[in-house]
Amino acid sequence: MTTLACVVFIVRDEFAAKIEAMKKIISTPDAPAAVGPYSQAVRAGSTIYCAGQIPLDPKSGQIVSGGVDLQTRRVLDNVTAVLKAEGLTFNDIVKTTIFLIDLGDFQTVNEIYGSYFKGEPPARSTVQVAGLPKGARVEIEVIAVANDGAGGGKTAYDTSG
Repeated sequence: MTTLACVVFIVRDEFAAKIEAMKKIISTPDAPAAVGPYSQAVRAGSTIYCAGQIPLDPKSGQIVSGGVDLQTRRVLDNVTAVLKAEGLTFNDIVKTTIFLIDLGDFQTVNEIYGSYFKGEPPARSTVQVAGLPKGARVEIEVIAVANDGAGGGKTAYDTSG
């Protein structure tokens, strides 16, 4: 014979807990499709982790022709599209990482990058790398935080009395 015991604690204070989806894949046709086994972005709670964007034209899937200035604008436009798919803007970005083939391009990239941020810019790292996919000169990845409560979660309330 098995005996089961149950102990119940009743808490009289009211509380609310946010229940979030663990992981949401973000995808938009307005940004280039992934060129490997990864997602354009992933949302975990209110944090959005965007995969690095290279200067691919979303329609043709080809690297944009021209210098690092045109490539940087295309990359940032691709980032804009991914963020927009989740209702976010550059104001929601908290961290970026810029990968450059040549740190000699830093000043050009920095000026264009700065023009996309209207308010306080996020934290940032910039590194030189030996190579980028498809011969790109620049790649940028971002982390953003949604502060609008649109995380798809629900609020659970204590209604025990």
